[in-house]
Amino acid sequence: MIRKLSLLLFISGLWLLTSAFTVVGHRGDPLREPEETFASFNSAFKSGADYVELDLHVSQDNVLVISHDRNLERVTGHNAIVSQTPWAEIKTFTQANGEPMHSLDELFAYYQNRPNTKFLIETKKTKKGNPQNMEALIKASVTKYQMENRVMFHSFSLASLQNLKVELPQAPRIFIAGSLQRLNFEVFQTTTGVNISSNLVNETLIKQLHDLNQQVYVWDEMSENAKQWNWLVNLPIDGVVTNYPQTGNEYREQKAAADIKAVDFPGVLVSLTSETSYENPYNLDLVRQQVQPLHPFEVSNLIIKHGEPFYQIGANRFIPAAGFNRVTDLATALPYLGLTVKPINQSREHTQLYDRPLAPRPINQSLNPQQTYQIQAVQINGLATWFQVAGHWINAKQVLVDFREQTSPWQQYLAISQKHRAALPNLQTWFHPWLKSTTTAANFKPTALPQPMIWQTNLW
Repeated sequence: MIRKLSLLLFISGLWLLTSAFTVVGHRGDPLREPEETFASFNSAFKSGADYVELDLHVSQDNVLVISHDRNLERVTGHNAIVSQTPWAEIKTFTQANGEPMHSLDELFAYYQNRPNTKFLIETKKTKKGNPQNMEALIKASVTKYQMENRVMFHSFSLASLQNLKVELPQAPRIFIAGSLQRLNFEVFQTTTGVNISSNLVNETLIKQLHDLNQQVYVWDEMSENAKQWNWLVNLPIDGVVTNYPQTGNEYREQKAAADIKAVDFPGVLVSLTSETSYENPYNLDLVRQQVQPLHPFEVSNLIIKHGEPFYQIGANRFIPAAGFNRVTDLATALPYLGLTVKPINQSREHTQLYDRPLAPRPINQSLNPQQTYQIQAVQINGLATWFQVAGHWINAKQVLVDFREQTSPWQQYLAISQKHRAALPNLQTWFHPWLKSTTTAANFKPTALPQPMIWQTNLW
């Protein structure tokens, strides 16, 4: 399998790069457990999250309290503003699963000896930058529990990230952009990444941010729909803050196992029938409209998933690579489409079928040398030509191709550029119409030929 994949990489002329992303459980795993509880964080880590996201406020007596809301009524039933309430009172409040409210110190103490647990911390600040001492309090807690390499920070407050750059300069700092108008070079002087709403993100924006040395994370509200993963996984994101950590991890693992390479060329399906396209190459249950033969598309990515190559031919649209050719190879492929072939002889070498023309693997099927088969699709791989026959693939050098004299396919073949024709294998003529005594078949009888005459050629 490794050798065959290497062959595909050689054919493409590119070494492909593995692409994955970081999965962050938004407030833990909030659709399974109450948000920002230890149960929620544990569920997210169990589901495969790399980090869990949590929010911080500062109590009246300078304790860092884990809560998304400044008012604890929604999660505890107590109408209490964190900044106006002492920690001794807050810690008596219980959440929906019976857990008490937690401080950052308690969180770090609970997970200190579980080194694979990491945390994305959002600092909650007022427009005036209060509380002013939050970042210093965070540094004290991080240092106390030696969590320097296990935390990242994100915030809507640029001032907070600027403070964190001073307090914890090695920690990643991610700016939350609810609007693209908030992104500017002042932000990028402080940040190592940007967290963008899923409503704003697109591939062009991601590329621009990557060019500015910014990692790109994507977030959504609590109303996030799991179906958005069907297209989000196609983007070259660095991370996602999601309410569905298990779904994110499943897609991340599939994408991490795939080889992905940016390409740029016009392509076309050379086939007698249309081909199914998919919303992403990782879940083939997500079918999109059919791709029609000979209709050009702009190809932007090559994805190899478990050895199966796919091309991206539009926004969230992918097609199996077999039979999909560069437009520049169309004139070479088209003369064969729809013609008939038969094996040169009965040897296994000349009847063996393969599963695909790119990194081909032999299958337990072969052609009947006594039958002819129609070419259903054509694949040009550099100087190699492959035909789809009987639903599978065979190298063109293994078969005889029927060309009818003075027909369009034969004229198209003769029109192939001299440079390419010189590189193609020599043609061995089974029946040569202007030297009718010439034959390479022992049992050939000219009178048995149908009219018009047939040119049967073998590509060596």
